[in-house]
Amino acid sequence: MTFFIDTSGFLSILDADDESHPRAKAKWEDLISKGATLVCSNYILVETFALIQHHIGMEAVRAFQEDIVPLITIEWVNEPIHQTGVMSMLAADKKRLSLTDCISFNMMRRLGIKSAFAFDRHFKEQGFEFIP
Repeated sequence: MTFFIDTSGFLSILDADDESHPRAKAKWEDLISKGATLVCSNYILVETFALIQHHIGMEAVRAFQEDIVPLITIEWVNEPIHQTGVMSMLAADKKRLSLTDCISFNMMRRLGIKSAFAFDRHFKEQGFEFIP
């Protein structure tokens, strides 16, 4: 089974103070033990690195890079994917819907991924299964 993992999913796994941490950690361990394919974009990684560094610290950044990133299939955003994301974001015309979100939704549709490991309600609004 293949899942797209969002920044919100990564943060909930790493931040023990996050209210979703216990659920996220349990689901993460379950997916890893079952050999699930976990996919994200390089834009998700950039966003995640910045938020981890700012909110949790460099030790967590190091743990993320060494322990989690090697388990992820990274889909690289090129210019056409970026432009499609920008057009989607502008068409949606929502203040809280980011470029990274729009690229994620387009990427999931293109790759045929129906489930997101995320705590961002936008995935559910876009019709994706929302786990955990």
